[in-house]
Amino acid sequence: MTYREVGATRDSELPSGYRHDRHSVALGSQSGAFDLGREAIRQWRAHRSAGAELVPQVPPLEPGTVLAVSMRTGPIWVTAPCRIVYVTDESDRFGFGYGTLPGHPERGEESFHVARKGNGSVTFDIVAFSRPADLLARLGAPITRKVQNDVTNRYLLGLRGCVVGAE
Repeated sequence: MTYREVGATRDSELPSGYRHDRHSVALGSQSGAFDLGREAIRQWRAHRSAGAELVPQVPPLEPGTVLAVSMRTGPIWVTAPCRIVYVTDESDRFGFGYGTLPGHPERGEESFHVARKGNGSVTFDIVAFSRPADLLARLGAPITRKVQNDVTNRYLLGLRGCVVGAE
């Protein structure tokens, strides 16, 4: 791992010294929304809907699984090696967190969870902390930040489309 705070996206307080991101999208309150969201996460549909290519194609959701997420940004392909650091499998919350490995342009962790609230509404939540891993990423920080936000929005809308479009 390229950072010390492994597993920190599980906590409500994220580590200092990083950019913090918390994003959420409503998936509805229909009876099947949570199950559809859970299955979409298992199948990496948020990533695929965002245009990511994964190696392996459907990484097993198990702590220790190593994967590469590749995305096209303009004319450039960016590959980000990651390791799944935890999996959450509860009656009202499902998802995982992965962290950066050497070769990733950032250092930090990102989590992807569907959650069913007490009122029956279901959300897809992304929590992350990150900072540039190398000089090139630091120099391109404004562009890198925009790309990160765009990809996160594509993850959110992609998974939402899998759930809302399936009902």
